[in-house]
Amino acid sequence: MNSLIGRSTLSQITAVTVKNIVLLGYGMSLGFPTLLIPDLSRRNVDDPLYLGPEGISWIASINLFAIPFGCLVSGVVTQPLGRRRSMQLINIPFGICWIVYYFSSEAWHILVTLAITGLAGGLKETPVLTYVVEISQPHLRGTLTSTASVTVAAGVMLEFILGKFLNWKSAALCSLVVPFLSFSLLFFIPETPSWLLSKGRSEEAKRSLAWLRGWVSEENVTKEYEKLRHNLRINSELENHNTTINQNDIRMKLLNELSVLKLFRKRNFRRPFMLLTVASFLVHFCGLSPIQVYAVNLFTSLHSPIDGHTATAILGVVGLLGSLLCVTIIGKCGRRVTSFISLSGTAVAFFVLGTYTHFFNINSLMPPKNITKYMLNTTAHSSTEMNVSQTWFPFVTLLMAAFSAQMGIRLLPWTLVAEVFPNEIRDISAGMVAMNFYILGSICNKVFLKYTDFVTLPGTFWTFSAVSGLGVAVLYFILPETEGRTLFEISEHFSGRSQLGYSLDRRKATAEEENELSIKLHREELNN
Repeated sequence: MNSLIGRSTLSQITAVTVKNIVLLGYGMSLGFPTLLIPDLSRRNVDDPLYLGPEGISWIASINLFAIPFGCLVSGVVTQPLGRRRSMQLINIPFGICWIVYYFSSEAWHILVTLAITGLAGGLKETPVLTYVVEISQPHLRGTLTSTASVTVAAGVMLEFILGKFLNWKSAALCSLVVPFLSFSLLFFIPETPSWLLSKGRSEEAKRSLAWLRGWVSEENVTKEYEKLRHNLRINSELENHNTTINQNDIRMKLLNELSVLKLFRKRNFRRPFMLLTVASFLVHFCGLSPIQVYAVNLFTSLHSPIDGHTATAILGVVGLLGSLLCVTIIGKCGRRVTSFISLSGTAVAFFVLGTYTHFFNINSLMPPKNITKYMLNTTAHSSTEMNVSQTWFPFVTLLMAAFSAQMGIRLLPWTLVAEVFPNEIRDISAGMVAMNFYILGSICNKVFLKYTDFVTLPGTFWTFSAVSGLGVAVLYFILPETEGRTLFEISEHFSGRSQLGYSLDRRKATAEEENELSIKLHREELNN
C-alpha cells in the first residue's frame, strides 16, 4: 500500500514538474527586461537600440500590460484544445521571441517582442492553473499548486544568472532551450482525465488516471474513475439546471444569462474580489516588482560592493529562497501570519533603506555612465563619507526587502484565487483577478522612474515601507484564515452566513468531504 501511495505521489509530481517547465520559461521572460534596461539606457543617443527614460519605462512594463489580453482568451483557447496541448503551443511564441531578441537591431523590435511574450504569458494562465488542479489528489493539491510561483521565481533567477555571464543577446539565445525542452517533454505526460471525459474520450481518461496514480493498471483506478465520472455528471446537471428551458425561446435564454451575471453582484463575489485586488496591489506597490525590473540600476545607485549583474543574480537566488520558505511555512503558520510577517519585514527593510539613502544623499536611480564620477559627486554633497564596509549595508537591506516580499505576500493572491469564489463563476473570476494583478504590476513599473524623479529615491523607499505597513493593517481586518478550510466553509464566510475566524484550522478535509460540501454549495447557489 505504501509503495502504491509513493508511486502515485511520484507520478503526480512528475506531471507537475513537466508542466512547471512552461512556467520556468515564463519566469525567464519576466526576468529578461532586467538584463535589457542597463544596456539600452547607456547606449549612445544615435544608437538604434538606445532608449531614454520613457522607453525604459515601457521596457519594464509593456509585457505586463499585454498579459491581461492573453488572459481574456486563455480559457476560450484551452477548452477545445485541452490543457496539455495548449501548454505545448504556448512554447512556440516564447521560442520565436527568444530568436527575435537575438536578431533585434532596433528598439521597437524589442518592445514588440516583449508585448508578444506578455500575450503568451497570459495565454498560459488557464492551462497551467487547471492542469494541476485536475490531475492531483486533494492531499497533494495545495503543495503542487504552490510550486508554480516557486518555478516562476526560479525562472527569474536563472535569467539573472545568465545576465551575469552573458550579454542579453546571448542570454536570449540560451533561453531558447527552455521552450524547446518544455514542448518536447509535454508529449510524455497525460492530458487531464476531467477534460478527456468532458470530450467523451472515456478510455483515454481511464488510461490517463492510471498513469497519474502511479503508472498502475486501469483496473486499479476503476473506483476513482467511476467517482470522477459521477461527479462530472452531477456538476454538468447542476450547470445545466437553468438551461432546461426550450432552447428556441430567446427571451428565456436571455433571462438565464442575466441570472448568471447577477452572481457577480453578490457579496460572495464582491468581498473576495476586493480582497484579491488589495493583495495584488500590495504585491507590486510594496516594492517587489520595481526592484526586480530595475535591479541592476538600483544596486549600482546604492554603490553595491559587487557589480550590478552579480548582485542581481544574488537577488534572484534570494527571491527563490523566499518563495521556497513560503511554501514550507504557509501550511503551518497559515496565510494571515505568513502575510503579516512578509509585509512587516518589507516595511522595516524599506524604511531603513530610505533612511540610509537620505543620510548619504543618494537621490537618483539612473546613474551617469561614469559611475566612479557619480559616486564621488554623491559623497561630496553628503555630510558623511561612505566607506567600503558601509556599502554592504544597503546591498543586504535590499536583499532582505526582496526576501520578505517573496516569502509571503507575493504568493497570497495565487493561493487564494482558487478558494474564495463560488463554483459558477470561479474560472471567470480567476481570470479577472489575473488581469487585475498584471495591470497593477504594469502601472507600478511604468510610473516608477517618474515617481523616483518626483519624490527622490529615499522618498520612493519610504513609500514602499508605508504601503507595506498599511497593508498589514488592512489585511488584519479583511483577510480570513482559509488554510485547512473546505471550499464550502470559505464560501459561507464570504457570503456572510458564517465566519471563518482568524486562527488556523489544522483539520484537513478528506476528498469525500470536499466533494460533498462542494456539491452542496453548488446546489445552494442554484437555488438562490
